[in-house]
Amino acid sequence: MMLRLVKVEDVVRIPPDKFGEDITKVASDVLTEKYVGTLSPDLGLILAVTDVEVEPEGTIIPGDGATYHRAIVELLTFYPVVNEVVTGIVVDVKKIGLFVNIGPVDALVHISQVSDDRMIYREEMSVLEGEETKVRFSKGDVVRGRITAVSLSRPSILKIAMTMRQPGLGKVSLG
Repeated sequence: MMLRLVKVEDVVRIPPDKFGEDITKVASDVLTEKYVGTLSPDLGLILAVTDVEVEPEGTIIPGDGATYHRAIVELLTFYPVVNEVVTGIVVDVKKIGLFVNIGPVDALVHISQVSDDRMIYREEMSVLEGEETKVRFSKGDVVRGRITAVSLSRPSILKIAMTMRQPGLGKVSLG
């Protein structure tokens, strides 16, 4: 899967009003605020801070009453990889194609990438239907696709494109 645990080194600022509290908890809260929900070209979408190791002795910078501590932070990240095959759930069907939830984000399967069959959008039913095969894609369907493009643009836009036009990809039968 596209989930990874990564460790990064950082310096965490402990404000004076938090002195006396559990330094690991305070550091974890500060680092969660800093990292969670952000995008990094190297790390992907950061979902959670899973562990923090903080040096107990910090440094004071003149003019700032806080202490600064070196910390090792373990992050849970979502990093989609081009050519990876993923399974997801169709969350929306539009004229442009299918929006498929693949974890913490939705990917787009453009109408031209849904099937080798010509797909027709049936707005009244919110489905894409194959002209010859009559295969229908609708909200709630489980599908398998291959990631063809990933665009990470800061601070928080992650775009993923997929194709289902290969053997073994497309609608997954659960029966």
